[in-house]
Amino acid sequence: MGGCSATRYLNEDQALVKKVKLKGIDNDLKESASLYVQQEIRPNSWFNLALYNMLNTSNGKYRTGRVRNIGEAPHLLDSSLVDISRREIEKFLVYKGFFNADVKSDIRVKNKKAYITFTAEQGPAFSIRNFTYEIPDTAVRKLYEKHRPSFTKIRSGNRYDIDSAMNEINSTYNLMKENGYYDFLKQYIHINLDSTLYSGRVDLKFQIYNPPGKSAHPVYFINNETTVEIKNSNGRTRNITPDSGIVDSSLYFRDYSHRFRFKPLSRYIFFRYGERYNASRENLTYDRLYELNVFRSIKIDYEKDPDSSSLNVHIDATPLKRMSNRVEGEYTFNSGRNGFNIANTYTNRNLFGGAEQLDVKLRYGILFDSREGRKLLGNVFNRDFQIGVNLIIPRLLVPFNIPSKIGTGIPHTTFSSSMQVFDQPGAFRNRLFINSITYDWLQDKNKLHSLTPVNIEYRDGMLDPAFRDSIRALGYEAYIRTNDRRYFNIGSMYTFTYNANKLNTYGDFFYFRGLADIGGNTLGLFTNIFKFHRDSTGSRTFMGLPYLQYAKTEIDLRYYKYFRGERQLVVRLNPGVVYPYGNTDEIPFERNFYAGGSAGVRAWQARSLGPGNYNRASLKDEETRKNFTYLDQYGEIKLEGNIEYRFKIMNNFIGSKLKGAAFTDFGNVWRLRENKDVGGGEFYFDKFLNQLALGAGAGLRFDLQYFVFRLDVGAKIKDPQFTGSKQWVIKHLFNRDERDAFKDEYSRTNAPDRYRFLQYNFGIGMPF
Repeated sequence: MGGCSATRYLNEDQALVKKVKLKGIDNDLKESASLYVQQEIRPNSWFNLALYNMLNTSNGKYRTGRVRNIGEAPHLLDSSLVDISRREIEKFLVYKGFFNADVKSDIRVKNKKAYITFTAEQGPAFSIRNFTYEIPDTAVRKLYEKHRPSFTKIRSGNRYDIDSAMNEINSTYNLMKENGYYDFLKQYIHINLDSTLYSGRVDLKFQIYNPPGKSAHPVYFINNETTVEIKNSNGRTRNITPDSGIVDSSLYFRDYSHRFRFKPLSRYIFFRYGERYNASRENLTYDRLYELNVFRSIKIDYEKDPDSSSLNVHIDATPLKRMSNRVEGEYTFNSGRNGFNIANTYTNRNLFGGAEQLDVKLRYGILFDSREGRKLLGNVFNRDFQIGVNLIIPRLLVPFNIPSKIGTGIPHTTFSSSMQVFDQPGAFRNRLFINSITYDWLQDKNKLHSLTPVNIEYRDGMLDPAFRDSIRALGYEAYIRTNDRRYFNIGSMYTFTYNANKLNTYGDFFYFRGLADIGGNTLGLFTNIFKFHRDSTGSRTFMGLPYLQYAKTEIDLRYYKYFRGERQLVVRLNPGVVYPYGNTDEIPFERNFYAGGSAGVRAWQARSLGPGNYNRASLKDEETRKNFTYLDQYGEIKLEGNIEYRFKIMNNFIGSKLKGAAFTDFGNVWRLRENKDVGGGEFYFDKFLNQLALGAGAGLRFDLQYFVFRLDVGAKIKDPQFTGSKQWVIKHLFNRDERDAFKDEYSRTNAPDRYRFLQYNFGIGMPF
């Protein structure tokens, strides 16, 4: 694609725009000024242009009919668009205070390639000399004088620019709307500019006019008649007798859906009798009612009382369907193993009439192994059944008094209970029960806190007796201690997330998510006081079961860089560590980290990478390798990283927006302590960089607006299970004889594992 020159498809009188330069513009303004260059004459993205050329050319020319909407059509030189861009850049400089700015354009064409240069003579920057204001309404003038220092950007000596003037207008308008001036219009505000001075300075005069025929702006107050009308989910009220009620002597409810309790809803309606009209309270009411996730539409209207300067508030709300059901499924395949996962989520959005949400989730997955020649359905490799129930209440339920306002948004209390039943016939079975209470609240729109003070967990893991005896005979005692165990755990977790609300937007920003998980400290304290009983292994027990003690932390740090035209670069680093102590020597399987998968190092299947330089050929025989699959490749330390470039390919592809991605991933997991069963798996500072796996690939994202369907293909470049130069497995990928010989040798030493240079990942949603 890189070798296909787009110019060979052009007519003799056409030229492809290859470069646009801006000269003579201050560096702090140049990037903003470049946005005024018309999109049609900006240089193409080479990748999108190559895609367009592949599918829209024939016989050395561009198609004139049946043009496929994929990639990006060539941006051709158009002198009229160049002139429009020149005038817009000049206008931008004038807005920034360069009133005498003059911009010229120069076009150079060579070999059907156009190079455009915009050269500006900015002239002197006009600065503000005097700022005066004229406000005949004394009440409005006092309000403006009191609050202006908190929002103004207009100061004597600063360079004049239109943005500062518009900020003065918009901030004043918002100030009026938040202090009772319901009828106030932006047209009442005007800024006069006097730039006839020869000294390069301007005088500004700020004015707020009175309404026509009036000597002052009227102030409105909220009346004692705020009505809330709730339709049924179909938006109907006819022939339905509503539930009615009054809360706080001023909120009148009529509920035609017969689903809501009025007292809980009143917490999120912020109009109060006798207070001044305030637009921010209206916006806050909108935000909170929508955050409850029970209303499809909300509309707030006002009615003026003809006998007074008061407003009657009317809130019209239409709820969502009370109950919904969502079914999801996926199909997985890798190296002869095929299977599916199917999940069902039932949601009740208003369980007790106060916007409480109940989620019941069921998930069943099964994986078949067809590599032994038997029919697919006749060889189940593993089965996984999960059920979870979450009850989400829109407030913090705590046994002590807390401030009525904690941050922004609606806080939530979540009661959660889940069970997992996992079976890998002939090898391992696991039963896991978890119950927890979690509090979520927003410090501000960008900062989310999540605290789980109580997380109670019971786990019953058991190796198949025959398998356990066989691996004990082979000396793999560590696997028995890790997996063949029952335990009880009481822990606490805290998560802080920054900028999660920006993940589906374009812009330059950092995202951060940090997790702290601590288990067993409370039980450890009681152990020291009451001297709990010890089991045969020497571990203290609670209710007859050993309990865990550990500390775990994980960080997800990302940087999103936006390049115009729905192009974005994402750089991600994801380290983590878990440390057992006190009553615990080995962290159980579920608490450890694994590498690979559709959101990690995508050239490897999940749980098939690492730890360190570990190679499964060290296991004694083929049967042991088969039974240990997914059970031996984990660690207490994790480091993964990703670099992904995202771009749009076409706007409409079978009803979805088609986007592409190119990525590079790296990472691995390690053990904290040396383990003879996992050779090369321990972490050392002087070795871990050489043990990082490296993969690269490309993917497609089908954006259906409500969700994204994703396909990624990752290729292994450097595989740490090998040593020295043999780690660079990418050298075998493009030579068929070498590739086949390498895979045959791997099958001989690592059977039943097969080596795959490429890994396909299907998923719902973005990987990160």
